[in-house]
Amino acid sequence: MKNSIILFLVTMSFGLGYAQSNIDNVLTEIAKNNKSIQANTNYWNAQKVQYKTGNSLYNPTVEYDYLKGSPAEAGNQTDIIVTQSFDFPTVYGKKNQLANQLGIQADLQLKAANQELLLEAKKICIELVYRNKLQVPLTKRKEATEKWLAHFKKKLTTGDGTILDVNKAEIQLLEIRKQFQDNASAIAKLNEQLTSLNGGIAIRLTDVGYFETPVIADFDTFVKEVEAQDYIRKTLEQEKVIAQKQIEVSKALALPKMEVGYHYQGILGQTYNGIHTGVALPLWESKNTVKLQKAKMTFAESALNDHSNLYYYEIKQTYDRYESLKSILSEYEKINKSVEPIQLLDKALSAGQISVLEYFVELNYYNDSQNSYLEIEKEYYDVIATLLKHKL
Repeated sequence: MKNSIILFLVTMSFGLGYAQSNIDNVLTEIAKNNKSIQANTNYWNAQKVQYKTGNSLYNPTVEYDYLKGSPAEAGNQTDIIVTQSFDFPTVYGKKNQLANQLGIQADLQLKAANQELLLEAKKICIELVYRNKLQVPLTKRKEATEKWLAHFKKKLTTGDGTILDVNKAEIQLLEIRKQFQDNASAIAKLNEQLTSLNGGIAIRLTDVGYFETPVIADFDTFVKEVEAQDYIRKTLEQEKVIAQKQIEVSKALALPKMEVGYHYQGILGQTYNGIHTGVALPLWESKNTVKLQKAKMTFAESALNDHSNLYYYEIKQTYDRYESLKSILSEYEKINKSVEPIQLLDKALSAGQISVLEYFVELNYYNDSQNSYLEIEKEYYDVIATLLKHKL
């Protein structure tokens, strides 16, 4: 009988079917209420306005000179000059193009930051679902142990039990109550973290089911999909575009600046007026600016290559872990679920076929196995969340 019980303990199983969760609803609320997301949105919107600033004409200049002549008969001289300076005309088009590309980069950086925050929130939800699921068997274990402790105490008063059995049950109950309280505290803390991420608006997740998992393609197909939607990669690619535009702007700024205006001169009762023009020769001001922007372009290319290499192997490791966990959980699904090990243990103990010590040893073995499964299951969904970050 004991061997049969041990065999059933080894072959216990847990299902993988869950009701639809509210994790997506929680993420929707956080995306709407999170203070960091709101602050980031305002910051990058301000940056886009700033990128458009400074591409207008320079302020016009008005000069007035009144020169008193000496001797007196020399007469006085009056000069009025109104000028408008401007860069070479192609500069303004290049600057607008650069501002547009910087605006695109700002949107990418905002999306990347929001994506990381939502992934953090999703992982908290996964941990919370795991804790909620764990609380179910912990509650059952606590209630069952309390029942057995009362039973052993009753037997002790009638002379049919021993103090050792009571002590074993009390020690077992003490450990289970500790696990129960620790898990309840973890649930409360995780819900508080969700509330914090939700901008201080109270939010709770009581689900004991994770999210529905989409079909994940083979690695070669999947990695192309992820890389195509990787906002960090897109940001680095945008850095290259921006560096190229900055080179074009630097070259345009190296062209002569010009000014036009009106010049009035009055002297000895005579007046002169006409057009004022000028050219600023870019001999020193723009020195090395093109070389600097080319260096930035080289750095952007290196950063993109480095990210692509590291990100590829990061995805590969995560994908390999996903397949490993998927295989482990699939094995659990194949195991016969028809027998409840705890019921067998209870019957065996009630019939006197095993001792109290043997009962709690086998029970702890089963509980540890159940806990391990729940941890593996949690990691499985955590890995999926990481793989599917690009969909947030």
